[in-house]
Formats: sequence, structure tokens, C-alpha cells
Amino acid sequence: MKRVLVPARLRQAVRSWFDSRYISIADHRQDIRDALWEVQTLRREMAALQAEVERLRAAVRQPAGPPGPQPGSADAQRVAGDAHRLAKETAQALDGLLQNEVLIWQAIDDLKARVPAVAREEPRPCA
Repeated sequence: MKRVLVPARLRQAVRSWFDSRYISIADHRQDIRDALWEVQTLRREMAALQAEVERLRAAVRQPAGPPGPQPGSADAQRVAGDAHRLAKETAQALDGLLQNEVLIWQAIDDLKARVPAVAREEPRPCA
């Protein structure tokens, strides 16, 4: 390897360019530590979630409390009627919501068609 005399300003510019493009070993090690910490945190959360799933499965196998109304009774028919009514109301509300969303997107498309292409190509913040 040969050594060459290089002006200090050029050497400093090249070093700053390399420093800006590459991560230092210490920063890389810290990133690895942070990633390891994240993995360990996620592992603990997964263990907690698996325990919760097992607890819920056990609770489903052994239902607590008094049994519900007997099928065919007036109480069961009332509950079924209420459930059916609520399902219909929910479906109607969701249908209205989706229709409003379609109208909003149509309005957005109409506005995009009105705005000249040059104005749309300007960079905008992501917020």
C-alpha cells in the first residue's frame, strides 16, 4: 500500500463523505443490541399472549354461570329476534357508510381531474 500526500481539505471531505454513508462499529453494535432487546420483548409478549389464549380456551371449555334460555322458549325467541334486528340495522348502517365512501372517492377523483398535472407533481409532506 502506498502513501500519497493529499491536501487536508480533500482528506477531510472524503472522510466526512465516508462517515455520512457508513455506520460506525459502535452504532452498529448498539443497533444490534436494540434489535435483540426488541426480539426479547416480543418473545415475552408472545408468551403472555399464548398464556392468555390458553386461559381463554380453558374458559370456553368450562362455561361459567347459569345456562342461557332453552331453545324454543319465548325468551330465546326474543333474543333471536333482537339479534336479527341488530344485524339488519348494522348491515344498513354499513351499507350507508360504504356508499358515502364511494361518494368521497368520486369527489376526490373529480378534483384530481380538475387540478392541472403540474400542480399535482409538486412534492407534498406525508403527514
